[in-house]
Amino acid sequence: MEIETNVLAALSSARMNGPHLVIEQQLDRHLYVRVNKVLMAAGGRWNSRAKAHVFEGDAAERMEQIILTGSVVVPKDEFEFFETPPAVVDRVCEAADVGGGMRVLEPSAGRGKLVQPFKGIAFLDAIEKMPANAAHLRSLGWLDDVQETDFMSCDPRPVYDRIVMNPPFSNRQDVKHVLHALRFLKPGGRLVAVMSAGVTFRSDRLTTEFRAEIERRGGTIEALPEGAFKSSGTGVYTVLVTANA
Repeated sequence: MEIETNVLAALSSARMNGPHLVIEQQLDRHLYVRVNKVLMAAGGRWNSRAKAHVFEGDAAERMEQIILTGSVVVPKDEFEFFETPPAVVDRVCEAADVGGGMRVLEPSAGRGKLVQPFKGIAFLDAIEKMPANAAHLRSLGWLDDVQETDFMSCDPRPVYDRIVMNPPFSNRQDVKHVLHALRFLKPGGRLVAVMSAGVTFRSDRLTTEFRAEIERRGGTIEALPEGAFKSSGTGVYTVLVTANA
């Protein structure tokens, strides 16, 4: 079941507590019918006593999966490592416009696909917390520095001309990672990130302030093609975000 953006927006603004989900905003009848259809398909059952849709498991976790993919059907390993497909790598590289001698960082680097095109052109650093991926990055031999740690625990150093990234998406981690990464840019620098399409319609304070920050920095948010990550095993809807220091 593919889900419309206005339905996803209504789901993202719902109040969730354990297995309970409550739609607090006033929806018109037609929108409510579509929202209720999604909730029922996702396993939520209306409980008149609780005045909520009740799920067998955690409602917030179930909604997060649906909002990220725009679909009720979600792969079991939705929030594991998904390598950036070649077409998305090409789009990131085009937007990054890396020049010779620049210093480039890929945080939460996975296997380094986003910095690989700049091998021999720029100074390249990577941060990656998964041991197997960090070991792979070290084995490549062409990265200038590899840190095996959680990017969010790193103290900001505004030394990078470019940052290219495909951060984790769940629970708005992509927003938090990008906001943290912006603090690593030096004056005149640019960040290019692959993010969940949820950043375009979520109405929570963190996401709303994030959109304002990207606009303030003269950045852009553009949709990537539907199915852009299909070859990597996920149907998550994605956007490409650029921002300047």
